[in-house]
Amino acid sequence: IENMEIGHNVMHGQWDWMNDPEIHSSTWEWDMSGSSKHWRFTHNYVHHKYTNILGMDDDVGYGLLRVTRDQRWKRFNLFNLVYNTMLMLLFEWGVGLQHVELGKIAKRRMDQDDARQRVDEFLAKAGRQVLKDYVAFPALTALSPGATYTSTLKANAVANVIRNVWANAVIFCGHFPDGAEKFTKTDMVGETRGQWYLRQMLGSANFEAGPVLRFMSGNLSHQIEHHLFPDLPSNRYEEIAVRVREVCDKYDLPYTTGSFLVQYAKTWRTLAKLSLPNSYLRDSADDAPETRSERMFAELEPGFAGTDPETGRRRGLKTAIETVRGWRRAKRAQRDARRANGGADGLAA
Repeated sequence: IENMEIGHNVMHGQWDWMNDPEIHSSTWEWDMSGSSKHWRFTHNYVHHKYTNILGMDDDVGYGLLRVTRDQRWKRFNLFNLVYNTMLMLLFEWGVGLQHVELGKIAKRRMDQDDARQRVDEFLAKAGRQVLKDYVAFPALTALSPGATYTSTLKANAVANVIRNVWANAVIFCGHFPDGAEKFTKTDMVGETRGQWYLRQMLGSANFEAGPVLRFMSGNLSHQIEHHLFPDLPSNRYEEIAVRVREVCDKYDLPYTTGSFLVQYAKTWRTLAKLSLPNSYLRDSADDAPETRSERMFAELEPGFAGTDPETGRRRGLKTAIETVRGWRRAKRAQRDARRANGGADGLAA
């Protein structure tokens, strides 16, 4: 709760309007190994400005995972599922090290003074966190008759792992289920303000939640609304989601959502599929569950966009996707039927 509903949202400036110095984005330090200062840059600025742009947003795979066919496959990616299991269990350390950019430091692609400052700031915060969780609090509770140093240390370790797994699941459900688009650097060339909002919406995904699940996820069950209005208090997302969906329906735009378990399962399915080279995958980067391009719509007639003469409704991206994929499913079914008939004819002969 401290990390998701409080820390994440406070550091987005959602409660800065109260002018409370203790609950302010510029002063809040959250209860995890990563520095709030580092996170505000990598998340608030980089991730929210360049959402899901490959090579710009480090959250696209966290420099470790292959999450889109737009990423060139390497043998390293064979262990996608193993890497995400490790990242899931150690998520706070992954978040903490993200801004340090160890890869750039190792390749000497970062100014030495900047690198030293980042490392020192991370070590200082991580050191305080380790001291609190695994030394000070266990020692303090050891003074009570109902706990021991070891029992508290174990409890804190388990609690941190549970928090890591939960935070990883919620965040991955926000950007890696089917339907959450990935983009390349060329997609942001000449991007207008309206197109920026469109990219935020297309690159994000929600999951359905009641009051408890919304609270436990920091209201990131509404990832689409969060990316459209990141500094809006999170308890308003459920309310504005109705209006966002109305706009999507009006302009025939996809609004990606589903149950939490289904969305989370889809992220693991994507990681499993993308551990293999594209040559082993049925769908191309132009029309895949996790990414697509304008080439997907090449077979549509030039006048497709506009008003449907039968229904009188606007035809936009959502209908275009459904139409093209419907055609391709039908063609695939016809091919499968021909193969089945051919096999039956061969057996009869």
